[in-house]
Amino acid sequence: MAHYTYYFSTHKPDYEIFNFLLEINNWWVGFHNETITGSTQKLGDEFSFHAGGGMHITKQKLVELIPHKKIVWLVTESKLSFLEDVEEWKDTKLIFDLQQYSDGETKVQFMHEGLTPEIACFDQCSSSWSRYLKQLETNLNKK
Repeated sequence: MAHYTYYFSTHKPDYEIFNFLLEINNWWVGFHNETITGSTQKLGDEFSFHAGGGMHITKQKLVELIPHKKIVWLVTESKLSFLEDVEEWKDTKLIFDLQQYSDGETKVQFMHEGLTPEIACFDQCSSSWSRYLKQLETNLNKK
């Protein structure tokens, strides 16, 4: 089962990217009138994401945190009103893995574990993820 995955490299150090990613408003915004509330600084923190005038409402909990290496959010609530199964994202995971190389480059991998071609929102959701992540990549590489 292939989960949606996006990779890129940047000249930014892993610790800087890690801290940037923990501030959700830095990167999961800009396309669908998003509103993000809550916190994502320590294990157990939760945040809510609202977009598209209520078409996409999810709640995420920070369940794994390895400083400068890995961030994992579990989607604990999902209301995707544009789908028949509005809870399609529930119990999926949003995962960032960072790998710093000796040449100063950092590889960033994002995986939405559970977002697979077999589910209804795969095409639309993976397209949206690609837009957010391309924007993140561009922003990290221009600073």
